Amino acid sequence: MKKLILLFLFFQFAVNHNYAQIYVATYGNDDSLGTKEKPYATFTKAISESAPGDTICVRGGTYNLTTTITITAVKSGTDSQMCTMTAYNNEVPVLDFSEQELGSKGISLKSNYWHIIGLNITKAGDNGMDINFGSNNIIERCQFYRNNDTGLQLSAGSANNQIINCDSYYNADPPDYADADGFAPKLTVGSGNYFYGCRAWGNCDDGWDGYLRGADDVSTTLENCWTWGNGYLENGSDPGSQANGNGFKMGGGDNSNSDSLMHHFTLIKCVAFNNKAKGFDQNNNMGSMILYNCTGYNNQTANYRIQRAIDPEQVVIVKNCLSYDGLAQLGDFAIQETNSWFPAFEVTADDFLSLDTDLASAARQADGSLPDIDLLHLAEGSDLIDAGVDLGFPFNGLAPDLGAFETDFTNSINEYKYTMPGDFQLLQNYPNPFNPTTHISYILAKPEKVTLIIFNSVGQKVATLVDGEMRETGLNTAIWNGRNKNGMIVPAGVYFYRLELRNLIISTRKMLFIK
Repeated sequence: MKKLILLFLFFQFAVNHNYAQIYVATYGNDDSLGTKEKPYATFTKAISESAPGDTICVRGGTYNLTTTITITAVKSGTDSQMCTMTAYNNEVPVLDFSEQELGSKGISLKSNYWHIIGLNITKAGDNGMDINFGSNNIIERCQFYRNNDTGLQLSAGSANNQIINCDSYYNADPPDYADADGFAPKLTVGSGNYFYGCRAWGNCDDGWDGYLRGADDVSTTLENCWTWGNGYLENGSDPGSQANGNGFKMGGGDNSNSDSLMHHFTLIKCVAFNNKAKGFDQNNNMGSMILYNCTGYNNQTANYRIQRAIDPEQVVIVKNCLSYDGLAQLGDFAIQETNSWFPAFEVTADDFLSLDTDLASAARQADGSLPDIDLLHLAEGSDLIDAGVDLGFPFNGLAPDLGAFETDFTNSINEYKYTMPGDFQLLQNYPNPFNPTTHISYILAKPEKVTLIIFNSVGQKVATLVDGEMRETGLNTAIWNGRNKNGMIVPAGVYFYRLELRNLIISTRKMLFIK
């Protein structure tokens, strides 16, 4: 009976236990209670008193710090009980390490399952935050700026961390100015780290650096991330050739192992512009690199450079990407589809709502997401709209747009000019792009007389595949061999195919013929 009573009391405690809220403030005292009314003064004290599931609430103001804030493995949370350190409400805590010795980190996260939210970390003697031996952490809405090395670095096997809606800028490492990046999943980093909605600008080396030394065959994913103006100091001066100035450096190793190291990078809807060197840079990465719907603009050496042959078991895939005012240099081993440098397209300033790059550093939205601006968004009438291939991401109109930003505009000829009752469906041609043959399929709810016509981009009829002929219920397919009505191969470019039933225009889709 006694054991049953003790067991009952234990479960009652577990059910009724409220996780602690521990407070830190610039005016606090470590001999106090750590409550909202009587907060602690130091992060070290608050961390020492925390347990899995607890929240450390950081009040606003400037914290003048001289030593590294270290969160060790013994203070790890769990998958179901993460430890949280967060800015209190909408207050802005600034962790200022101006008086710290050079070479010292701001925050050293050697722990797992921490969620750190809303901290500003500046002027650390080395990295603003170094995640080393730390995995399954979430770093959200944090700012890393004017630190004496990379703003946020991941190393020592750190894996499966999420960096969400963070900014890293104006980081520089005197006197050499050779290594300070915005974000750096590099050297001995682990796999599965993920960046979303982050920005990196004005860092003296690279925006993102995936360079390896000690790690191999690791993976990193970036989505909706922007980087610009790297390779320069905050005052705009160039510190020299040792400051690389790439937007996204996707890997590489030292000279002794540059033929072997693989950092598998996936970039989705990412943007690089105005960097001193390349926007999207292979360096000497031998791993897989996958770029979907990315945008490069005015990067000084090249917008895209992936030219060195990779490991034969890996792949380079570049689809729906956009390049303007800069080179796109890809080796013939790259698998490409519907990119703006294909002959069908001619990209000009008129394709964009805005090229005002000063907009990029605008304040984030209230939820921490990227600012809603017009920079590098496609303008109405651009032939880059609806010109992509479906990669599984949401899109408007007939097909995805090229580049990182999906517009509400559509680009088709006579799309849905007429409608009629009953179910029918005109499918996207396959393959697309194609050379020289493609299949065009459509589904009918009942037998119909069908006309299927090919037009070029200026609306001229090129070929008629089906001419008022009766077609059966269900799936029907026509094949176009890329020839016009005179039997000649048509020029490369954008074409439209139009389905008509009973002499009414029902549906139109776009396709791309390449040579």
